[in-house]
Amino acid sequence: MARTRTGIVAALDIGTTKVCCLIAHAHGDGAIRIVGIGHHASKGIRGGAVIDMDAAQNTILTAISAAEELAGDQIRDVIINVSGGNLCSQTYSVETPVLGGEITESDLHHVLLQGKSAEQPTDRELLHCIPVGYKIDATKGIREPRGMYAEMLGVDMHIVTARTGALRNVTTCVQRCHLDIEAVVAAPYASGLSCLVEDEIDLGVTLIDMGGGTTTIAVFYNGEVVHTDSIPVGGHHVTSDIARGLSTPLANAERMKTLFGSTLPSPADERELIDVPLIGEEPSNQPNHVPRSLLNGIIRPRLEETFEMVRSQLEITNMDRLAGRRLVLTGGASQLQGVRELAALMLEKQVRIGRPMRISGLPEATSGPAFSTGTGLLRFATDKSTNAHDHTEAVPTGSPFNRFGQWLRGNFT
Repeated sequence: MARTRTGIVAALDIGTTKVCCLIAHAHGDGAIRIVGIGHHASKGIRGGAVIDMDAAQNTILTAISAAEELAGDQIRDVIINVSGGNLCSQTYSVETPVLGGEITESDLHHVLLQGKSAEQPTDRELLHCIPVGYKIDATKGIREPRGMYAEMLGVDMHIVTARTGALRNVTTCVQRCHLDIEAVVAAPYASGLSCLVEDEIDLGVTLIDMGGGTTTIAVFYNGEVVHTDSIPVGGHHVTSDIARGLSTPLANAERMKTLFGSTLPSPADERELIDVPLIGEEPSNQPNHVPRSLLNGIIRPRLEETFEMVRSQLEITNMDRLAGRRLVLTGGASQLQGVRELAALMLEKQVRIGRPMRISGLPEATSGPAFSTGTGLLRFATDKSTNAHDHTEAVPTGSPFNRFGQWLRGNFT
């Protein structure tokens, strides 16, 4: 039976550029209202993976404390995202006999359990096990098989996994902050729940979440996410290219990228000069000016490479046709001037910028594409409780005691 979640919900978006904690009230009608938000520049995280446990833990604690202070409440459980760990997805088809009888909840549970039990490599951890289509005998495309009659019940399961080591490093950081992890969600899946409309999810759409350390991909079709992928290139790589190419500190490279960067050439680029502080030079020394065209000449090739990699991944998995011509860009790096036009040109799709939707109480400063994943985690919490039987999430834990406790809760509650 569908249940609508109510009460406090907390989400923790752990990214290469920032860590953001969102605390919200979930209402019985499915509405979500933000009551606390805290974010802090990431330390100890690169490419969506933890590289310094203590630094990452301190960043997470700072973001959580700021959100709790604003909300006036303390949290115990959080839903977190994963963008690193080499996200990967596969589709498995399984069947179970019904022998002409009516399909019951038990039959559905049995076939979904078969899909979840599909053997995974030992170095990967299950994130999601999502039914993307049911089949009754020879009839495909069944959305709700309960109550129907059939000889065989089949289901196509979308399995999303991540590397075990990277995933456990992230979860260990959160657990060291004295928090329990309610679920771990693939970042592009969460972003899609936040900024896609229902028709896009039904008709087919590709979502590209352009983060600081990774670019993640999710393809939605027929009401569900049917493919996820990740590319180890993000906005921070653009910043690094600028810093190397112009011999300037990373902080200045980020500032120039944000204020002056663009992927679209302009006739004025050669005439417009930008002041570029050099690494190790005193500010009072002779100023160093370069044309804006030089800056943009560094930015565009890196983003072209990113979209080439996206196109290649979609073609290899045959997902470019399934998703149709609709493309949604989100994430902090999607805000760079001209990215939308470049994506449309290279991927040959209709492109829009995705921002959080259907969330109230979100301040204007945090309502942009950079906060799509965090708000999507909140949306996931309410959607999961409404469709609890159809979505399975695995929460990796560090100790045998925690795994035993999860087994007890799963089997005797």
